[in-house]
Amino acid sequence: MKVAAVIPCYKSRASLPGVVSMMGKEVDRIYVVDDACPEGTVAAFVEINKDPRVVPVMLPENQGVGGATMAGYRAALADGCDIMVKVDSDGQMDPRLIPQLIKPIMSHHADYTKGNRFFSIEDAAQMPKLRFLGNFFLSFISKASSGYWNVFDPTNGFTAIHRNALAMLPLDKIEKRYFFESDMLFRLNTIEAVVQDAPMKAKYGDEVSGLNPGRELFRFAGKHLKRFWKRILYRYFLRGMSAGSIFLLGSVLFSLATIIYAAIYLSRSLATGEPSSPGEVMLGGAFLIIATQLGIGFFVLDVSFSPNQPLQSRTIMMLSEDLPADDVFEKR
Repeated sequence: MKVAAVIPCYKSRASLPGVVSMMGKEVDRIYVVDDACPEGTVAAFVEINKDPRVVPVMLPENQGVGGATMAGYRAALADGCDIMVKVDSDGQMDPRLIPQLIKPIMSHHADYTKGNRFFSIEDAAQMPKLRFLGNFFLSFISKASSGYWNVFDPTNGFTAIHRNALAMLPLDKIEKRYFFESDMLFRLNTIEAVVQDAPMKAKYGDEVSGLNPGRELFRFAGKHLKRFWKRILYRYFLRGMSAGSIFLLGSVLFSLATIIYAAIYLSRSLATGEPSSPGEVMLGGAFLIIATQLGIGFFVLDVSFSPNQPLQSRTIMMLSEDLPADDVFEKR
């Protein structure tokens, strides 16, 4: 497979040469994307670059890390690359880990892989405390919104994707700025792509992040909530019904019944001054118990679902359907 590294660049003039110099032989093309950087990062780097694999991509306007990455993805797809690896230009990611990152894709076990800085307790302890707490919180809500309960560290930008999965994504709809990595997971779930974590270490220097945790936390929460309901609607009602659909619908209906029932009898008790009878209380309690049990059942089913057949394998099988049985067996 032809491997491409996509490096979105913005105010990284000092660190970009070091990142490119550590790219191994497994990388065939290196797309350095200048996101309208005021420092002219890519232009300055091209003047001193001696690596023939480097392909500069210049954006006329700032697009954010997501927009710059998408520009690199499009260029790599147009050049026939099979695996696109995103590496940040600030030097926090070690390009020497690329073989480990792309191995599940190369072996047809995954469509998308991403770094996980929380795999090792010792490595996670080195993360700045504010960043650790923010990532820990975002990891949980990202699991709910994306449906990938088996992955962690959703904001990790060290990722790799197979061209089949990338070609199926609506690139124009994916978030272009800091929510880019989380939105990618949501979009990948809609096409049932297989996603795997890859343990990694991260380096933290003196660079200043443009992300304001306090401001972005509420913005991220709203975006995650919106995508959660979209995912539920797509998976459990628009694309087909399942046991999870019945559990969720039942839980919602019994929850509404509990609220309405309690409101009616509470208002009556306040008006008459007489408490509800034990039977009335027990009936309301039964509605609540049923709603809770159905909700738990839905949660268990949702957590247990995880795509396990990569899109690239499914494509191979679909292309083989018209072949004679013996040929299909040999190709598999």
